[in-house]
Amino acid sequence: MNSNREDFFTFVGQTSDESLALEIVGGKGAKLFGPDGTTYLDFISGICVSNLGHGDPDILQAIEQQNLRYLHPIVYGEGVFSPQVQYAKKLVASLDESLDNVYYTNSGSEAIEAAMKIAKKYTGRRKLVACHNAYHGSTQGALSLSGDPRAKAGYGPLLPDIVHVTYNDFDDLAQITEDTAAFFVEPIQGAGGVILPEKGYLQRVRARCTETNTLLVLDEIQTGFGRTGSLFAHQALGIVPDMLILAKALGGGLPLGAVITAKKVLSCIQRDPPLGHISTFGGHPLSCAAGMALFDKLQHSTILSELPAKAQFLCANLKHPVIKELRGMGMLYGVIFNSQAFAYKVLKKLLEKGVISIGFLSEPNGLRISPPLNISHEELKWGIDRFLEAIEEVS
Repeated sequence: MNSNREDFFTFVGQTSDESLALEIVGGKGAKLFGPDGTTYLDFISGICVSNLGHGDPDILQAIEQQNLRYLHPIVYGEGVFSPQVQYAKKLVASLDESLDNVYYTNSGSEAIEAAMKIAKKYTGRRKLVACHNAYHGSTQGALSLSGDPRAKAGYGPLLPDIVHVTYNDFDDLAQITEDTAAFFVEPIQGAGGVILPEKGYLQRVRARCTETNTLLVLDEIQTGFGRTGSLFAHQALGIVPDMLILAKALGGGLPLGAVITAKKVLSCIQRDPPLGHISTFGGHPLSCAAGMALFDKLQHSTILSELPAKAQFLCANLKHPVIKELRGMGMLYGVIFNSQAFAYKVLKKLLEKGVISIGFLSEPNGLRISPPLNISHEELKWGIDRFLEAIEEVS
């Protein structure tokens, strides 16, 4: 099979000077295939997108059936499409009763942008609070919320009236005040290197937002759909947000994002002016059909109940003296080393051995492990063994 590598660098816009340029021609389960017959173990799920791996028959069947019906009849919000309606109904049924309305978007960044507008319109306030080392997207507003100054270099001025606090710092929560429209926070910081909340932190966040009538916006773009062991991370962590942001796995491998909140909150964008937030392709019927197939499978299979044993196995076996820290839960982990150079060498060595990993935006010394949730025990063991081999060889 002919390679597209040269044309990739010639005609396709690049995101960095050091692209992995990983060419894929097929996939099945936790495996991906290159044009030369190389088989890779997918240890990142497309960054928490392909939670059921590749080529899942139920997702493919849902896509095929919807594809035969219709794709894009009319702009989002002006048509009644079964995949949108039924998926929203299922999502709401799985959440706290206060989260009863779904607004669909194309992506996580767009969902964050919508949430920023909704928060300001609903509360009448302008100040937003987010966390250092957070990542909420690359569009102008989402980037303004994100907490890594390196990602913002050259793109200013960004949005004003945004305050950044330190994740897990209880005292810093005093910066959430009666002037704050919303606090945007990840239950687990993903791009920061999989940083878990300290005991009681999210409960204090919830209490502070309630005290100040501030909307708590929980970004579960990476942690949703079983990634951390429960259907949504906040459910196991014991809090309820005012707005829930979803994307990545939401579309079952296709582009889809969503803001889920109370109808009384979401309705503020319907009037004064009407069409206060619109999206041509938001909630595309094909994406909703695919996502609903993934969601149904997670709810009606043993995949989530099998995750604790897989997580325990990973944590018990991925050990090496040069690993500074292994942090995470479910099937979302950060493997932290002492230097960026060492992490990058391990990354390249892993690829040579047929394992796909990737680094973090705000944790240069780390590598990500977030395989498909239904990865087999044998595949997980094989991937861990290759990880240890790569570390040993680089050491």
